[in-house]
Amino acid sequence: CSAAMSAVQIRPLRPALQAIAIAELNEVPHRVAEDIAALRDWVLKQPHLRACTDDQFLLAFLRGTKFSLERAKQKFDRFYTLQASIPEVFNEQRLATDPLVLDIIRSGILLRMPQDEEDAGPCVSIIRAGCYDTTRFKFQDIIRVGSMFGEIMMFEDENATVSGYVEVMDMKGVTGTHLFALQPELLRKFSAYADEAMPTRQKGIHFINVPPAFEAGFNTLRSFFPAKIKNRISVSSDPDAIFSIVSRDCLPLEYGGTFGIMEDISRAMEEKLASYESYFLASQQFGTNEKLRDLSNPLQDKRSTFGAVGSFRKLEID
Repeated sequence: CSAAMSAVQIRPLRPALQAIAIAELNEVPHRVAEDIAALRDWVLKQPHLRACTDDQFLLAFLRGTKFSLERAKQKFDRFYTLQASIPEVFNEQRLATDPLVLDIIRSGILLRMPQDEEDAGPCVSIIRAGCYDTTRFKFQDIIRVGSMFGEIMMFEDENATVSGYVEVMDMKGVTGTHLFALQPELLRKFSAYADEAMPTRQKGIHFINVPPAFEAGFNTLRSFFPAKIKNRISVSSDPDAIFSIVSRDCLPLEYGGTFGIMEDISRAMEEKLASYESYFLASQQFGTNEKLRDLSNPLQDKRSTFGAVGSFRKLEID
């Protein structure tokens, strides 16, 4: 994550994604290098920030804020500030070589779906909530691995940075033990972090393989949600519901697809994580030093879930 780069190094977008970036994200292709340089210049002038200044990483923040430089600065600052408020996730185990991280990947709890070259839609992850062993892993460990792949997504998944991402929550095998193992306060904090600090946009959460009684109850509750949220959430007990979210040729055999087996996807994820070993090692040194923060900086948004020094306030949903 070197700051000293003679020229901006970014991957060109495929035509279909480029069209979306221009129409929906205010991206002006010939000005992208200049925008990245402006954001980097600001980051390097912040005495309190120790951060990654890789071109592709900075570009994710610009796309995630529709190329508003001021909003990109704010989100970038929050990205590092808010991590300090979730030490159970952002800690010394957040490494590509950590045995616990590798165990979680190999157990197939989190699956990042492959995507067709021509697909310009959101990227898809499957979270197999019922297959995580609560005696071996804490909920915070699962969140940690998810956060690591969320960052890898920012570096190299243009579908994610341009079209957003979708999460499929597979509820098959979920028991009371799994629900009891959830840490509501951590879930609240991490959800706020994902919304306020991550530059990739969540486009949907789809619960599949849920018990029929749960489906009926949830769909009744859903009618009370704001339209924006309501349209992003679906709940189904139909085993075939996944095919309306992910095409069969991108799904593993276990889900009725034709793309290898889950173990292949987990292995590819492990290899991908290994290629980011130096980034996660460097990330251990990234963050904010609040003693050095310029408090005259107007970037602090008073509506934030977190205060300026990263302490939590009451979550307000508008």
